[in-house]
Amino acid sequence: MTQIGTVYAQSLYALAKDELCSEAVLTELKALEEGFRAEPDFLRLLSAPNLSKEERCGILDSSFRGKVHPYVLNFMKILTERGYMRYYPDCCKAYREIYNQDNGILQVVAVTAVPLTQAQAARLTQKLEQITDKTIELVCRVDPACLGGVRLDYDGKRVDDTVANRLESVRSLLKNTVL
Repeated sequence: MTQIGTVYAQSLYALAKDELCSEAVLTELKALEEGFRAEPDFLRLLSAPNLSKEERCGILDSSFRGKVHPYVLNFMKILTERGYMRYYPDCCKAYREIYNQDNGILQVVAVTAVPLTQAQAARLTQKLEQITDKTIELVCRVDPACLGGVRLDYDGKRVDDTVANRLESVRSLLKNTVL
């Protein structure tokens, strides 16, 4: 994440929080980020040097006026005017982190060899909420290389209880054992 993304996200979050619309802004930022990921040419268009700032902001107006919160539209215009629209994903990530921290939400990525059932995901979420005393936003991913078990990534930490990790530990132990 870039410093530009963090600075602009902090400013947007402060405004949205003061106006009691931080959750709505987060929802729209996420939706737009997914759209921009699906259509990366749109972000390139908003950064095109052969278009004037007014033309690029006009594109944003015609595309989003009345469809997104005015703060989100103006935020994108500011990024476009300053030539920072390429940092939009960083801004979204930073905004989400600020929002989560301010609202006691912890995003946890659970990696398993096979998809978790809804019941398993619910139990894991409940257990993590008891342990952390935070609201858990669980993101489930599948990685067949895990072989079994679960790996949890959160807050820059990793708890790895996968079969692959256990086998690697045994391999390392055997490799370093002197007979």
